[in-house]
Amino acid sequence: MVSEHPVVLPDTAHAMWERDELRDFLHLPHDRTRVEIIGGKIVVSPGLRFGHDHVVSDVLESFQRARWQDEDFLWQCPIQVDLNMVGIQEGYVPDLMVMRAEVLTDLRASDERHARPDHVEMVVEVTSPSNAGNDRRPADRKHSTKWTGYARMEIPYYLLIDRDPNGPLITLYSVPDQGAGAYLHSDTWEFGDTVDLEHFGVRIDTVGWAPWKD
Repeated sequence: MVSEHPVVLPDTAHAMWERDELRDFLHLPHDRTRVEIIGGKIVVSPGLRFGHDHVVSDVLESFQRARWQDEDFLWQCPIQVDLNMVGIQEGYVPDLMVMRAEVLTDLRASDERHARPDHVEMVVEVTSPSNAGNDRRPADRKHSTKWTGYARMEIPYYLLIDRDPNGPLITLYSVPDQGAGAYLHSDTWEFGDTVDLEHFGVRIDTVGWAPWKD
């Protein structure tokens, strides 16, 4: 389950997250537990299920396959790397990010701790039972989610793979509006369809994807 409790911090949550101090302050294990700041709240999420990892791996492998087939392919995909949303004082850990190969090469060479929104062309999130609401478009515009944050930071594309049994759906959001904190366009696919990411020159076969188990 996602943990949400009042916490008194010696500094802002974002500053401690940025310095990689928040996990230790909260006495969290250094494992697959994710610590994020979403909508002004510290969100602690458990390790991920195999079904979730299967979907993320399929997206990654689709990009890798395109790269193997085309030596001039532009894109690479770091997995579960911290994304510093410094413009809104939040910190996310996307399931996967897509960025230009030369950008990732520079980040690796400089051994950066975090990526920034201007490094990223697309973020990918796969929902889990414990935190799906943090990934989706908020029902109430008074609240902020990752969907809102990614749009505010003008990340061009957001691929949301929602594994909810009540309505599994794949949505590619685009055309971010910074002022509104919203994406103005979306394309959708059902599980089992082939997702055509035309901008990236990548097609993702989703046969075998399934909703999460309760």
